[in-house]
Amino acid sequence: MVVGSALAMTLAQVGSLHALEQTKASFFWKKEGEGALPSADTIGSVLSQVNTAALRATIKHVYYKLKRNKALCSPFPNKHFAVVVDGHESSASFKRCCCGCLHRELKTTSGSVIQYYHRHVMAILLCRDFALLLDLEMQRPGEDEVAAATRLLERLVRDYPRAFDTIIGDGLYARASFFKMVADHGKHAIAVLKDDRRDLLQDAMGLFKQEEPLVLRKERLTRRCWDMEGFNSWVQLGKDVRVVRSLEARTVRSQMTGKEETRESDWMWATTVPKEEAGTEVFVETGHKRWDIENKAFNELVTYWHADHVYKHAPVAIEAFWLITMLAYNLFHAFIHLNLKPVVRTAYTKHHLGRLVAAELYKTKASSRHNQPP
Repeated sequence: MVVGSALAMTLAQVGSLHALEQTKASFFWKKEGEGALPSADTIGSVLSQVNTAALRATIKHVYYKLKRNKALCSPFPNKHFAVVVDGHESSASFKRCCCGCLHRELKTTSGSVIQYYHRHVMAILLCRDFALLLDLEMQRPGEDEVAAATRLLERLVRDYPRAFDTIIGDGLYARASFFKMVADHGKHAIAVLKDDRRDLLQDAMGLFKQEEPLVLRKERLTRRCWDMEGFNSWVQLGKDVRVVRSLEARTVRSQMTGKEETRESDWMWATTVPKEEAGTEVFVETGHKRWDIENKAFNELVTYWHADHVYKHAPVAIEAFWLITMLAYNLFHAFIHLNLKPVVRTAYTKHHLGRLVAAELYKTKASSRHNQPP
């Protein structure tokens, strides 16, 4: 009942255990088979001791159910699936801390202060209709994001062995140890290439100057792409990699002047994905899909699902509430895309549909009778 109450709170996007407690008179909690709503303190205390493996198993069950029903479609022309991993800082405080808190020293005008914070790494599966949130791993004191991501991917490969072919990360993941770990599990890696890999970057730029780019045009976007395999400048990796560069120019209309202007951006990736599996155009689209974890996951979870709210400041509780929020997110989006007709999906925003869920939670037995037809 405690986990079910937290899931109902998340689905209704209430955002507070005390706000949930105000719904104890709701007809929702008095339906047959439902017990009394636990108090806010009870929910927080129980979830600080809950078995998070059971929550992960539930998310895994949702994935396999969707997979069996052929509800998950690849967003790429080559029909491959990719997982995006990235870190997220969920909370920070100068006064409140727990045994799982990370800490850092900040310089202020009044001197140095210690800030405590929580951070985790999340993995999402890129699908055509929505991003499926698979799992997360809390970052531990004394380690960096890649160490937490390594533990996360070890579990993902075990729990979802055939769910994805490629792992996408930002420039932080352009490390030989990470690429080797991914290759050992029979997967491909894609990472943004920055100045950290200086030798590889210089070799690629030198060769790209001698080649004519492939020009790709899509509406107001023009891409000039260079794509080469066989780079062995990454000595620590010990194997050849492919480097892809996309110099992009997008035409936009300025809101201030009303005039059209061109904005340029330069992207480079290092990868073990061969050209036979993903051509230049497909690869560039795949590389840009890394931003889905920001746009479709973190931003939406924080803005509408109150995922950064600390319901109970305890390591297990923070992890449990995030996993419950991920489960609610997956169920909500699966329902929208699989159960609602296209005309309904286009007529109402996801925020409006979330408010309808909340309305059910706040409905009392008396108001339910008044709403019935005569």
